[in-house]
Amino acid sequence: MAAVADDATMDAVQRRLMFEDESQRIGLEERMQRRKCILVDENDNVIGHESKYNCHLMEKIESLNLLHRAFSVFLFNSKYELLLQQRSETKVTFPLVWTNTCCSHPLYRESELIQENYLGVRNAAQRKLLDELGIPAEDIPVDEFIPLGRMLYKAPSDGKWGEHEVDYLLFIVRDVKLLPNPDEVAGVKYVNRDQLKELLGKADAGEEGVKLSPWFRLVVDNFLMKWWDHVENGTLLEATDMKTIHKLV
Repeated sequence: MAAVADDATMDAVQRRLMFEDESQRIGLEERMQRRKCILVDENDNVIGHESKYNCHLMEKIESLNLLHRAFSVFLFNSKYELLLQQRSETKVTFPLVWTNTCCSHPLYRESELIQENYLGVRNAAQRKLLDELGIPAEDIPVDEFIPLGRMLYKAPSDGKWGEHEVDYLLFIVRDVKLLPNPDEVAGVKYVNRDQLKELLGKADAGEEGVKLSPWFRLVVDNFLMKWWDHVENGTLLEATDMKTIHKLV
């Protein structure tokens, strides 16, 4: 935990999310597990675990080639509009950027390591949608998440922090009520295709301070529009390809 002292200016909530568990009422062993990301090789085989802190330090990513498992949720409403979130100002990595509905990591614990039907990643997605956006589990059943693919990417944030992930891309179509957590989320909005293209144009032009997360931009540029067709046609299962890990930069 000595690393905490090196980051005295880190927001208190973000420090808790890096180092501590959401609840202090569980055992020490479970608390230790909850703050560990799942380390994988480039074929997404689990090879161990490491703290969330170390997994996001570019120095560690580069020197130890730390690669961890992640997920990105794309939630559409019944109008087939995509829910975007703006990450909070206090986020350690990529603060105030706009991104897909929810992005986080399955943790190194039994319920989120389940490989069968990608249940571990789905469980993690359900957990984080509650934590970040206040969406209760009963409104987003785990079997409603459709894993469409995986991508491997690396992205520095500010020189010190960054991402190096095998990212599961999970789609779900549900109408939900939102209660965003201000410690996690600065803003939310639903967009249709034209509104998303307008947002992309602002990001490309550097207008209004609009920035997009690198993983979201990779999905937009490589997959999103053709997958959006499947959302509207009710044929998402036809788009699924979980055999391939797309290596993108």
